[in-house]
Amino acid sequence: MNVADAMTPREDVVTVELPGTRDDVLEYLQERGFSSVPVVKPTDDGEAFRGIVTREDLIEHPDEDQLAVLMHEVPTTSVGASVEEVARLMVEEDTRRVPVVDGELEGIITVTDVIRAIAREEVGLDVAAADVASRDVNTTYESTPLTVAEREIFYANVPYAVALDDDGTMSGILTEVDIIDVARVVEGEEETGESVATQDNDWMWEGIKAVGSRYIPTRNVEIPAEPVSKFMSTEMVTVSKRTSAVEAAQAMITEDIEQIPLVSGDQLVGIVRDVDLLEAL
Repeated sequence: MNVADAMTPREDVVTVELPGTRDDVLEYLQERGFSSVPVVKPTDDGEAFRGIVTREDLIEHPDEDQLAVLMHEVPTTSVGASVEEVARLMVEEDTRRVPVVDGELEGIITVTDVIRAIAREEVGLDVAAADVASRDVNTTYESTPLTVAEREIFYANVPYAVALDDDGTMSGILTEVDIIDVARVVEGEEETGESVATQDNDWMWEGIKAVGSRYIPTRNVEIPAEPVSKFMSTEMVTVSKRTSAVEAAQAMITEDIEQIPLVSGDQLVGIVRDVDLLEAL
């Protein structure tokens, strides 16, 4: 199966244009749940692909407003590449979206597109979900403030945290999408201090008087400090050691999720992420 058969064609790809601001992408990341949005620039020769803006870019750079600074370059592929080839590229480059570029943006192929191909058995993956699952699970306490859990997810470098209750039992799952849904960009001002020297300063230029403090505009991402339990998903899909990788992919597509806890009885024993399935191709 080739990329052309699995990708979203250009006419169906949501993009933002340069020059632009963070507000241009917030709608797609918050209201539509996208993980990233391609950035293009109109030119005399047509549309040129410039890069990607992700939800992580917005959270990690709250003071930046311009798309040209927020975006970053990502690897691209062609329509003739195989789905297995692009899956390896996604894993190697740690990216969830690969633009399909041939001079201009032809489309985009995502991790979800590859998982859909696995779910439909359009590419072969004859392994059990347990065989590709990670035994290292990122967890958090359900009463942890969301601000702290966001940092835990960031430092763990994964897009989720399984929430545990007082007994250490799995009670829910928190994802980056849950956090971006309630994150807010807050405008404010910050005092810079005295703008020029005072009269008591030996280095003051003759005739210059202090004009008081100056303020510069600031922008911060505000995340609620309420407990994880308020924002996590409690209706979780799980897989067992008997579940096949194809069945796990089918559950991911049906439930629109990126990871599924692996359980043995009532015990959490691992996690199956969509990128784990890609790595097994």
